[in-house]
Amino acid sequence: MLKLTPILLSVAVLLIASLACALPGATPTPEQNFIGTMVAQTVAAGLTQSAPTVTPIGVGPSPTITQTFAPTFTPTSTLTPTPIFTSTPLVPKVSVSVPTNCRVGPGKIYDRVGALLVGETAEVVGRDPTGNYWYIRNPDQPNDFCWLWGEYATVTGNFTALPIFTPPPTPTPSPAFDMYYDGLETCAGWWVDLELENTGGLTFRSVSVTVKDTVTDTTLSLSSDGFTDLDGCLDSATRETLNPGSTRVVSAPAFDYDPTGNKIRATVTLCSNKGLNGTCVTNTITFTP
Repeated sequence: MLKLTPILLSVAVLLIASLACALPGATPTPEQNFIGTMVAQTVAAGLTQSAPTVTPIGVGPSPTITQTFAPTFTPTSTLTPTPIFTSTPLVPKVSVSVPTNCRVGPGKIYDRVGALLVGETAEVVGRDPTGNYWYIRNPDQPNDFCWLWGEYATVTGNFTALPIFTPPPTPTPSPAFDMYYDGLETCAGWWVDLELENTGGLTFRSVSVTVKDTVTDTTLSLSSDGFTDLDGCLDSATRETLNPGSTRVVSAPAFDYDPTGNKIRATVTLCSNKGLNGTCVTNTITFTP
């Protein structure tokens, strides 16, 4: 059976009523005109009704899309490998390639109080203002200290922070020398050679040599400005000075006989000025040629 909606059903009823009034021979009345107008308005209203909004099955609201951005990472630091450190001894030590004297001051003019030998080490506690000498613990007297010349020295350890010590006052130079028998020579006579070593702080410029044969009681002497070494009958060499730390060979006056086997006493005087003037010092030795 055909089912009509309430609006269409109302339209149908009004339409029938309108037709009934409009049968042939009948004159339409105002009420009929009104009814017709109502029917037309009702139909128009039914046709203009809005259809309900229908959501398709299975279709939901449009999803909201949220865009996610991956951050860009920029390193702010660079990894640096951990360095490997080599430990450095805190206490500086010194060694030498040549045996070196250790003195009470930085220089040959000061007295020698010890020596550092090859293969030994000593603690360094300071240096002099020139950087040429190291102030070290005395290798021969560990409770004392002395100055070591740096020419042949090698220092290890942290020596850059060593204090700079003021050297002691320069001592007043004193004359001194050692003397040794150096042999017997002959040419027109026989003479002995004497080796002289200046162990003091003065330079010598003149010499006096006296030799005595204690067997024959013969005494001979000579003096000279300078130091002459006779080499047999062939050659001779003369040096004007004998400086501190230096050595010279001096030939004594000649005997007119061979003194071999006799006891000889030699006395030598050295002076700081020519002509045996100035500061002088004398030494004596006895030997058998």
